[in-house]
Amino acid sequence: MEISGLISAIVIGAVIGVLGRLVLPGRQRIGVLWTIAVGIVAALIGTAIAGGLGVADTDGVDWAEWLIQIALAAFGVAALDRVKLRR
Repeated sequence: MEISGLISAIVIGAVIGVLGRLVLPGRQRIGVLWTIAVGIVAALIGTAIAGGLGVADTDGVDWAEWLIQIALAAFGVAALDRVKLRR
């Protein structure tokens, strides 16, 4: 992976993580770095799932892939928030 690929993965992960947080109601007790980390993981897993379903490469914007990634990010943020809440 080149440096430009790494930077774009961080930027896309941050966007996906923030969108995942916005979907959830209430306040989440995780920081910005955790949000970015969850977003990166959600983006990677979401892309793999979208590829498996055959909706990853379409003409125009890949809305189905984005929705999968955002849903995974929301799930990840909620799960991490619950883990931090128990501490």
